[in-house]
Amino acid sequence: MPIDGQHFQKFDLNSLVTFLMVYQEGGVSKAAHVLNVTQPAVSNVLSKLRKRFDDPLFVPCGRHVRPTTKAEWIAQTLAPALVIVQTIIAESAEEERP
Repeated sequence: MPIDGQHFQKFDLNSLVTFLMVYQEGGVSKAAHVLNVTQPAVSNVLSKLRKRFDDPLFVPCGRHVRPTTKAEWIAQTLAPALVIVQTIIAESAEEERP
């Protein structure tokens, strides 16, 4: 499937990394710590993604969050692609070292 740049015009791909960190860490504060950003910054990104995907994405569950069905689907679909991107970035960084 060819990539359509129009879909990315008004979408911050970094928000998907934030989403996956919340999913992986099971909480907004933990994700913020891993990403080295503030908790309100992560909450702001999630708010935008909730509107974009028309879904709450995560439901509070004590000190953690539980992904919705849609969030599960997004994470399971997205994670393999971002792992590939991460590998490419990491390998490129290693090649640049003297």
